Amino acid sequence: MMASFLLLALAFAWLFSPESMLAQWGVQYSDGAGVMSRRGAAFYIGIAAMLFMARGAEHSTARMAIVQGVIVALAALMLLGVYEFFAGHASGQILVAVLIEFVLVLMFSCVCCVSTKAEARDNLRRGDESARVKKVQ
Repeated sequence: MMASFLLLALAFAWLFSPESMLAQWGVQYSDGAGVMSRRGAAFYIGIAAMLFMARGAEHSTARMAIVQGVIVALAALMLLGVYEFFAGHASGQILVAVLIEFVLVLMFSCVCCVSTKAEARDNLRRGDESARVKKVQ
């Protein structure tokens, strides 16, 4: 739930104040940058909504796909941020975003690991129950 609120806050910042968001990174605002910033904000809103609505979902293939997709997206943002910094296209402030993305990748990776262990445990239990049913038959 925290991630969905964070992404929603970022979306509103990029949607309503792309000039200041870009300025923090030392990137000059242009009409094209504003268009892309606002369009990117739409994706943040969509991902925030998806995460919020799926927050109580039980372990499933769909839930794991959501988690893994978010991990990939955040990792890509992280790598792009580092690239833009070293290429001189953005100031050191972009590394704050990279750090937040890194923390979120770790958090979602933990969810992924915990879910995988839970699935393995459930499969083991189902296997034990299947073996007992076969013995009774």
